[in-house]
Amino acid sequence: MKYVIMYVIAINLMAFLAMYIDKKKAQKGKWRIKESTLFMLVLLGGGIGGIAGMYTFRHKTQKMQFVIGFPAILIIEIICIIIFLTTK
Repeated sequence: MKYVIMYVIAINLMAFLAMYIDKKKAQKGKWRIKESTLFMLVLLGGGIGGIAGMYTFRHKTQKMQFVIGFPAILIIEIICIIIFLTTK
C-alpha cells in the first residue's frame, strides 16, 4: 500500500509540473508538451495534479477537452477504485 501511495503522489506531482512547464513554454513561444502526454499523465493517475495545475496556472482552461476530460477521467478512476475495493 505504501508504494501505491508513493506512486499516486509522484504521478500527481508530475502532472502538476507538466502543466506548469507547458504554460511557461507557451508564454515564451517555445517547444510544448504534447496534449496527448498531458492526458496520459492524467490517465495514469495524475488527475488531481493535472486539474490543480490547469487551474493554478490557468493553462488549457479554454479547451473543453481538458476542462471536461481531466475531471471525467478522474471520476471514472475513482469509480473503478471504489468498485475494485468493494468487490473483494
